[in-house]
Parts: sequence; C-alpha cells; structure tokens
Amino acid sequence: MDPQEQRRRLECAERIGRFQDGLRKAGIEAALIVNGADMYYFTGTAQSAHLFIPAAGTPLLMVKREFSRARMDAAIEDVVPIRSFKEIPALITDHGHALPACIGLEFDVLPVSTYLYYHRLFPNTQMVDCWPIIRRLRMIKSDFELDILAEAGRRMDAAFSAIPGLLEEGATEVALAGRFEAAARAQGHQGMVRWRGADVGVWWGGLLTGVNATVPGFFDGVCAGPGLDQSFGFGPSFKRLLAGEPVMVDYAGVFGGYTVDCTRIFVIGEMPSEMERAHDVALSIQNAIIRECVPGVPLGRLYELARRMADEAGLGRHFMGHEHQVRFVGHGVGLELNEMPVVAEGVESTLEAGMVLALEPKFVFPGQGLVGIENTVAITGQGVRRFTNYPDAICRL
Repeated sequence: MDPQEQRRRLECAERIGRFQDGLRKAGIEAALIVNGADMYYFTGTAQSAHLFIPAAGTPLLMVKREFSRARMDAAIEDVVPIRSFKEIPALITDHGHALPACIGLEFDVLPVSTYLYYHRLFPNTQMVDCWPIIRRLRMIKSDFELDILAEAGRRMDAAFSAIPGLLEEGATEVALAGRFEAAARAQGHQGMVRWRGADVGVWWGGLLTGVNATVPGFFDGVCAGPGLDQSFGFGPSFKRLLAGEPVMVDYAGVFGGYTVDCTRIFVIGEMPSEMERAHDVALSIQNAIIRECVPGVPLGRLYELARRMADEAGLGRHFMGHEHQVRFVGHGVGLELNEMPVVAEGVESTLEAGMVLALEPKFVFPGQGLVGIENTVAITGQGVRRFTNYPDAICRL
C-alpha cells in the first residue's frame, strides 16, 4: 500500500478511536453520522451514506450513492450498499451490533424531518447530540491535517500572485472575480466551500471594490458585498473598478478538502492616506495577536488586545465593521470555513496546540471601502505556524 494511503487510513482509524472514547465518556452507545464534512473526517469519503460508529467495535458505512466510489475511497473496512434508510436497523444487527439504547446524532445540522424518521426507525432508542464531541475533535488538527493545510496555503499564495496581472480599471467586479477564481481553480481549488449549518449557498469569497466592500448582509462577517441581485445578496456586483479605491480580495482556498482563508488589499494608484494608515494598524494588530498565540492564552484576551489597539489608534469606530460591527477578530477553519474556536469578545476558552485560526483584523470606512488583512495560522507548542504567505502590504499597481 502507498505510504500516503497508509497514513490516511491510520488517520481515520485514530479519529474514530478518539470519537469512540468520547462516546463512552458521554454514556452514548453509538452514533449515526450523515453530514458530509463529518463523514469525510471519519471515513475519507464524502459519498451519500450513513456511518454507524459504536462506542466499541467496528464502524459500518451504509452507502446510498455512490457505493463503488465509497468502497474505493473509504478508509474503513465495513462498507455496504443500501437502497432505503429502512434497511439501517437490520444492517446494524446483521453486522453484529445490538441496536443502541442511546444513539448520538448531529443535532446542529440534522433536519427535523430526518430526526423524526429516525425515531420511527429506532422507536426504543434515546437520541442525543453527539456534535459537541465531533466539534471538539475537529477543532484540534493532526500533523496529517496541518500538512494538507500547508499545501493549501502554498496554492492559495500562487493564486493570489496572479491578481496584479488580472486587475483592470473599468472592469466589473464580477468579471475580475471570475478571473481570480479561474486562477484559483487552476491551482486545484475544489470550487466550493463547506459552511456548517448553511441554509443558503455560500460562495468561496469575493472581490469587492471601494464602497461595495462596506455593504453588510446575511453573512456573519465584516462585509458581504451587494451581490448581483436581491436573490443572493453576497459577493461582487457589476460595479466597475475605479483608480484610487481599495480592492478587497477575500477568499477561502479549499485544496485537498481543507480550507485556508486569506484577504489582501490592492489599489490602482493611491488610496486615501487615512485608509493606508488603517491598513498598517491592521497589520500591527495581526502581528501583536500572533505574538500572543501560545497554548493557554484565553481567546477573548486576543480580541481585547485587537480592540484596544484599534481604539488607541483612533480607529475603534471602524474596527470590524462600522454601524454593523462584529465582535470577533478570528475564527477556526478546517474542513469547513466556520469551525471552532472563535477569537471573540468574552470567550474564556484557551488556545491549544493544533488549533487553526483565520485572523482577520479589518477596518470599514463608509462611502470609501475596507482595508485589513486575513491569514490562516496554526497554534503550535512554540507559537504560530503560518500557512498563507502572500505579502501583507497593500499591493499598489
């Protein structure tokens, strides 16, 4: 067997083992996993399936579509086809497992209709939430995952290096975004981003010019952009790029299934001096946070540091929004864009080695635009390992 394949299979086995430890500690006899990201995390396949993981014993993957691909991809042994969800209880018992008295489900993403259907399938089984156990496991990345994230960062850097040759005064945002997205796809970007709990589609970023980068929306972030119309108010529009206005390029790069998040600022000519100063402050905030990023530091303290530096620079009213300020300055990334932890106001939990954060201090200037930075880093025992390394400074064209 190929050494990388051996490593992948061992990784999935270790994840399942840690999850089973968590189930036993919580008094949960088994779990039934259906979410695509969680499915991939435990099995190495993202095909449509149900994964039964007992608190002790061999997991069972029951595949609706596509069995041949799942059998080829899966890093676990027991993989069987299934035509109807009604077969699940019988398949579980046929493979030597007792039907559990208590089963864990992913309550955070499971539709009510599916939950009620499971109640009919398992009428004598208590159903509880196992997502907190999964969330905790996925929050701490292994060396295997960190290596994939490092490669994702290198490919995202290569995509960003194409931007200076793509920007053109008078071109529309959506056309410029398409040029960058083509460059990212050429580097191997998978063309989609996973967002936990999304009830609408989430695009993998946006190229926003001038005032459009100040437009808020449904997206829980500093800005959303107007989008093309009211049906999906997010991302670039048909606004044309003007000289002297900041161009914010904020994209999630997803390579090998793992996400790095990156923002850079470009300008044709010169932008207002106040905004240039704010960008320098954003870089100072980022660097100050990184110096504090060691295991044991409360996440809320990092936000307080960022907020204090913004206030001391006289830019507090512009920090992380304006009228619609958000109270965070970073978030976890991995298989999904919105993972734990969150670097936010009041968070008492502490940094741990293996956490991966997208740090994004930004400043919004109404009527003008947005400046700031975003980079993806991992917490190590000695400090920070940075994955996105395209130059942080404003790129002037």
